[in-house]
Amino acid sequence: MLFITQLAEQLGQQLLAQNASVTTAESCTGGGIAEAITRIAGSSGWFEVGFVTYSNQQKMRVLQVSAADLARDGAVSQSVVESMARGAQKISGAQYAVAVSGVAGPGGGSVDKPVGTVWLAWAVGSQVQSGCWCFAGDRHAVRQQSVQAALAGLLCVIEGQAATRWQQWLKKNLPNQ
Repeated sequence: MLFITQLAEQLGQQLLAQNASVTTAESCTGGGIAEAITRIAGSSGWFEVGFVTYSNQQKMRVLQVSAADLARDGAVSQSVVESMARGAQKISGAQYAVAVSGVAGPGGGSVDKPVGTVWLAWAVGSQVQSGCWCFAGDRHAVRQQSVQAALAGLLCVIEGQAATRWQQWLKKNLPNQ
């Protein structure tokens, strides 16, 4: 918990320095990213809104994810998380967005998408970066790792790095975690 709070505090400092804001679009984390952000006093100065779109219907209705992408690729996919990030960014007006969709478990996995499979996407301006990871552990562990990756990836993007290098960013900037 402390580690996630540190990431959220750093995110807030960076966004305030840029006079920028962020939005979240979450599925498997169930609002965990937004909760981590709003744990920080003063986050209303840099956090716009968090969307928790757990069902496919709400991903389409709220975030404008296409039915074709969902049917073709499934909710846990690159096309869907990128659409979630773009949709959240468009609706909120935030400069930055992060989106997550995954299989937190204990059920719901498949051969192609086992439990722990998580897609993340980060948007800044018109650019979107995304990546897929397979996190280990139980449902709680998968969700916590997803929140950490989302926040660290945002910090990478803000610093002009590839969001998908969030693991290296953590090792460099928070080596004792």
